[in-house]
Amino acid sequence: MSKQQDEKQMNIELSEETSLGVYSNLAVITHSPSEVVCDFIQVMPGMPKGKVRSRVIMNPQNAKRFLKALQDNMKKYEENFGAIDEPKNDLPPMNFGTPNTMA
Repeated sequence: MSKQQDEKQMNIELSEETSLGVYSNLAVITHSPSEVVCDFIQVMPGMPKGKVRSRVIMNPQNAKRFLKALQDNMKKYEENFGAIDEPKNDLPPMNFGTPNTMA
């Protein structure tokens, strides 16, 4: 490996607890001028409320990079596994009518 390639590498630590992940079937996205807040929520059928399982806060530039990376990955996923159906259901859209977060 060249010195230039070695300088571009980054070591990323993933704890055992974080590696287990969390399940989410709803996301609420809000923003202020300086940040984008993504709440990942688990909603169970027949339950009157959901629970936020994880919150990720990013600056707008990183949120836009994340959006592009997610779009690229979804395109590659569909190329490998076929189109993803978007079922019509009773869940609200991923960014339903929540107020903007103000920092």
